[in-house]
Amino acid sequence: MDWPDGKTRCPWANPNNPRYLQYHDKEWGVPVHDDQKLFEMLILENFQAGLSWECVLNKWEAFSRAFDGFDLEKVCSYGPEEQARLKSDPGIIRNGRKIAAAVQNARVFREIQREWGSFDRYLWHWTEGQVVCEQGKASSPLSDRVSRDLKKRGMTFVGTVIIYAYLQAVGVVWSHEEGCFLESRPGPGPLSEAAL
Repeated sequence: MDWPDGKTRCPWANPNNPRYLQYHDKEWGVPVHDDQKLFEMLILENFQAGLSWECVLNKWEAFSRAFDGFDLEKVCSYGPEEQARLKSDPGIIRNGRKIAAAVQNARVFREIQREWGSFDRYLWHWTEGQVVCEQGKASSPLSDRVSRDLKKRGMTFVGTVIIYAYLQAVGVVWSHEEGCFLESRPGPGPLSEAAL
């Protein structure tokens, strides 16, 4: 594919969607250590289940508005009234099960924060703080382990494929594809899955 700016990108990046290109170039795969951002991305990845990431990406601002700026304490407090409000919001994906999962997952996220001191510490302990560099996968032994643990703690919509996408999004896994101009720019401390 010929990109207008001459840069070659991962083939999933839609050249006709400026927001998607911004996400690919500046956000996807960049290591995240801020709990607020880690929570936000987890909620968005939950809503991606069965859909395209571009669909969620295009509704990002609406999701932020609907979920009170992804304020963890506010989302944890959502009861039936707030969930009904979300189900009637045309700007987001109005799936009742995913909305209920977002609230439940927020509460588990908070429990993990309390146990580990931060969700960041919990998430990155799986790789001892290192970035895993790999391509062409939809899941891995790492995402299997994280998914299994989160389910055990009570999260839903956190199957291994969704968790792998989440790990890629927040930079635990660096997966820019061969030929992409970002392929050789791994995050700090690159580590192959085989070394785990």
